[in-house]
Parts: sequence; structure tokens; C-alpha cells
Amino acid sequence: MRNYSFYFLMICFLISCAEPQARKPINETKISFLKGSVQRNKDIIKKQQNQFKKIIARDSTLDYKASSTGFWYAYLVSSDERVLPKRGDLVRFNYKIEDLDGTVLYDEMELGTVKYLVDKEELLPALREAVKILSVNEIATFLFPSYLCYGYQGDDEKVEINQPLRFKIKLISHSIKN
Repeated sequence: MRNYSFYFLMICFLISCAEPQARKPINETKISFLKGSVQRNKDIIKKQQNQFKKIIARDSTLDYKASSTGFWYAYLVSSDERVLPKRGDLVRFNYKIEDLDGTVLYDEMELGTVKYLVDKEELLPALREAVKILSVNEIATFLFPSYLCYGYQGDDEKVEINQPLRFKIKLISHSIKN
């Protein structure tokens, strides 16, 4: 019995001194999937931007402006007073959501009035960006790419997967933080 324990200890000792095994290479299928995903997203964004350009070209009555985050907007009612909400300000606004053809998906009555502390609360990225460019009583229409709205998931009700949307937003009030 003693002989076996000696051999067992020797084998354990020799195994523990073995050199570490090299790591396996990075999975190529994962890399190709990620590259494909990036390309799919670029294609979706390009397609949506082309849709926006067609809408803007058809609607010559409004002066659309491009934002730095990829959406377009035009004022329906503008104000000479340009006091814009900043981080921590409390705003109240109404909005409705339409598809790009103008079909109302959610109206103001369904959505209600939203109270929002700018950049301090969770809110749809599209709305977070939009309220920062409106003054009180201004109304604007926004063309939002899907990545600022409901993205690749949709809302499981009326908004489809990767659906760009048109929002009409009215800023009702703006309380400046002290």
C-alpha cells in the first residue's frame, strides 16, 4: 500500500509541473458574425436616412435640419424666445408617434403629458434628444432612425423591428434648475 501512495504522489507531482496549455484561437465565426452585424446596422441606417431624405424632399413647406445624432427635425411652431432645457431642468411635453407614412401609432391622449428631468431620468433616446432643442410652446416634427427609438426589438405592440418613426412634440413647460 505504501508503494502505491508513493507512486501516486510522484504522478501528481509530475502532472502539476506540466507546462500550461496554449489558449485556443479566437473563434472566427464570432468575428465574422460581428462584422456582419456591423454591416447590417450600417445598411439599416443608410436605408433610413434615404427614407428621411425622400420625405424631406416631398415636404417643401418645412425647413428640416439635421442633428449630430442622426435625426432630422423641423419646427411647426417656433418661438423667438430660445431658452432651451439643460441637464436637471424639469420639462413637460406632449407627443405623438407616427410611422413615416403618417399613420398615427400612438396619439397624445394615449401617451399623456410627460414630466421629465432632463438627462436625469430614463426616457426613450429620441425624446431625450428632442426636448433639448425645443423652447416652451414650440412644436416640431422629428424623423428618428430606429436606433434612437425602439431599435431591433420594436415595442411588441405597434412599432415594428428597426422601424424609423416620426414624432410630433410640443414642449408645454420648462422649469430651470437653480
